Amino acid sequence: MTSGKRMMHKTDRHNAIMTSLRQAGSTSIAELVQKLGVSDETVRRDVKVLESRGLLERVHGAVILADHGGEAAFQKRMAQNAAIKRAIAEAAAREVEDGDAVMIDSGTTTAYVARALLARRNLFVVTNGTEIARTLAGGAGNRVHLPGGEMRSDDYAVFGETSQAFIRNFRAKIAILSIGAIHHDGGYMDFHLQETEMARAMIRQSSKVIVVADRSKFHTQAPVSVCGFADVGTLVTERTPPTPILRQLEQHEVRVIEVGSAPAAQAAPEAG
Repeated sequence: MTSGKRMMHKTDRHNAIMTSLRQAGSTSIAELVQKLGVSDETVRRDVKVLESRGLLERVHGAVILADHGGEAAFQKRMAQNAAIKRAIAEAAAREVEDGDAVMIDSGTTTAYVARALLARRNLFVVTNGTEIARTLAGGAGNRVHLPGGEMRSDDYAVFGETSQAFIRNFRAKIAILSIGAIHHDGGYMDFHLQETEMARAMIRQSSKVIVVADRSKFHTQAPVSVCGFADVGTLVTERTPPTPILRQLEQHEVRVIEVGSAPAAQAAPEAG
């Protein structure tokens, strides 16, 4: 006896997997099982076929588009700690209201924030991340502004004096920033001067600053200082910061939003 629900043809499943990856950047086997309505074994076979064709890769328990240059490197970072980043992003997006003016810097966690912000309407967005701009340009009533400047091949983000000058044309209610590291002595830090300069420009032009960071950022230092604890009003993370950092946050009255983490999620160190 056959069931009332007809199984998707293999070609249709392959197309659906690739469409999902192009839209979301990364996915998991479990997510594909739910989306396609087939068994775990069927999805794994489909993924293996697509991987053999050079169309996708399996990394960190996730599936991403295959490495065809800088975009794939960015997608690999998107796949790292993905569940945690999504939870952080959703919490940060709840701080934004319809019609807000928002500045968002480039980064993997902020790319997830952009996706979460599709639930909002009529946003005025300024960002140096082309992935973020592309995502939010499709939102209801959004107006998205992307600066000129030098485009980085790794993630296609835009940097340089031209882009910083562009940022200075705007005022925003909220800046949502990614970060490389948080240290009790150094405050908020990053690994690249150009990213730091962009973050500083957005901080200066925004009334409120939110930093999104998973707990791996508490256990490293970076060479470039972005700003001190007093310059950030809200930190969104999935775990209580270590005591030395927590003391600094409390001293400077920084609001900490803890989203919790999935039992199986482990935040691996990440430089980008």
